[in-house]
Amino acid sequence: MQPLTHALIVIDMQNDFCPGGALAVAGGDDIVDGINELMADFQTVILTQDWHPAGHSSFASSHPDAAPMDVVDMPYGPQVLWPDHCIQGTTGAAFHERLRTDGDLIIRKGYNPAIDSYSAFFENDHATPTGLEGYLRTRGITKLTMVGLALDFCVNYSAVDAAKLGFDVSVRTLLSRAIDVGGSLEAALNGMRAAGVSVTT
Repeated sequence: MQPLTHALIVIDMQNDFCPGGALAVAGGDDIVDGINELMADFQTVILTQDWHPAGHSSFASSHPDAAPMDVVDMPYGPQVLWPDHCIQGTTGAAFHERLRTDGDLIIRKGYNPAIDSYSAFFENDHATPTGLEGYLRTRGITKLTMVGLALDFCVNYSAVDAAKLGFDVSVRTLLSRAIDVGGSLEAALNGMRAAGVSVTT
């Protein structure tokens, strides 16, 4: 059993990111059982949940003549446009039915209609906090293990932000799955390692 100072963060294991969902990650549901088993080894488990209002600015449908996976310039920088997904209160936004959800905390992100939020720590302006850092500091947690979806986006951003904040961070790739668009997986793995994240199987 891991000590109380070591938390497991399970990123966005939601229906819309699993096969059959609006923004499905290949094999996204294959890791559910393994994540549940890993949870049993942690006294502190935190889950994150993409939680968008309808018409979110990161949706391609919110931009005339845009298509999913296009990139646009937003006030906070480049933004990939996605299919409508994880809309608040919908089945797509719900956690996968097999996932254990009896963790200590659920962090909902992406609920500001004007800005996306990949990271569990900050919105995509890299400045507006979600509150997770404060929670971890208050609990005396210094070490984090991350798993979930998608490895090259929300897991990646969360891990890099955590490392920059001074946490000891590891990412378990066998319990994560990637979208891998335009070389995003390789770039994410390189970026995480460069930030001091331990990338393990």
